[in-house]
Amino acid sequence: MTRAEAVPIDGSYGEGGGQVLRTSLALSLLTRRPVVLRNIRARRPKPGLAPQHLTAVWAAAEVGRARVEGDVRGSKELRFEPSGLFPGSYRWDIGTAGATSLVLHTVALPLAVAEVTSDVRLTGGTHVPWSPPFEHLERVWAPALASVGFPVRVELRRAGFYPRGGGEICARLGPAAERRALVLGERGEVRAVRALVGTARLPQHVSCRAAERVRERLRAQGFEPQTEERRVDAPSPGAYVFLEAETESGPLGVSALGERGKPAEAMADEAVDELLAILDSGASVDPHLADQLLLPLALVPEESVFRTARVTRHLLTNAWGIRRFLPGVEIEIDAPEGAPGRVRVRGVEPR
Repeated sequence: MTRAEAVPIDGSYGEGGGQVLRTSLALSLLTRRPVVLRNIRARRPKPGLAPQHLTAVWAAAEVGRARVEGDVRGSKELRFEPSGLFPGSYRWDIGTAGATSLVLHTVALPLAVAEVTSDVRLTGGTHVPWSPPFEHLERVWAPALASVGFPVRVELRRAGFYPRGGGEICARLGPAAERRALVLGERGEVRAVRALVGTARLPQHVSCRAAERVRERLRAQGFEPQTEERRVDAPSPGAYVFLEAETESGPLGVSALGERGKPAEAMADEAVDELLAILDSGASVDPHLADQLLLPLALVPEESVFRTARVTRHLLTNAWGIRRFLPGVEIEIDAPEGAPGRVRVRGVEPR
């Protein structure tokens, strides 16, 4: 395959959702190779490009000054041809409660490898279903990327919950740093557990009840959590719990969202159950971070190793997509979907 030839990607592969699109756009920018996607989000109830995914396409197109065909709502096919990589200051508004974190994932790595700094501002959802909340970006994802040579810093200006959105995050990306492998075995000792209960436009008792349930559950397991209740600015009501376990190998993060009819205690239980399952696995990386580590580590020529608490379909799909653009990369995942597993990555320099 020549450099100018478009990489064909079947969007129905694996998880068959937006992850295929985001990874393909990021790799197209990083390798400067055109990509043709077909069957976009074929495994979703409403296939094709939704507003969140269109924003990711337009963001990538602006960063790469790309020629794009098929960038309309509901489109199941897209052709994307970048002309380069252009750091700068950018602002994008999803216009719905679509996840700002997922749009940021699309452009973060391409901008972080640039020689100068870029500033990005995104408006939309910051704490919404099916995506990591802002706190995971801030406390887990951004530090992990920076540690392997891709500087990312993020800031929450305003929270955005479903269905109104209207939240705002800012990110500073780059300049490029020396790339380093990531070698993490078993997670080691848990040094601290922190809990953040955030609420907007809800009675005080909601956060109090959630925080008390978190403390009760974690104390029963021998932990003394550092708990914070925070009133956040947001256009519409919302609530969430974010739990962070500080371990010898780095932070692990989990979250749960409130919703109409869900008791505060149920929201807390959901987050605690997930954290305890991750800790029981002995993993050094939580499943959300595992999904997002593959791409940066595929750009590090040395060998990286980590253990994930759960091999997800997103992880397996990402591995497939990376190999389509970077055939020289080595990715080994030693467990089936749903099980804890060891991941080994030996990356390459994009050409």
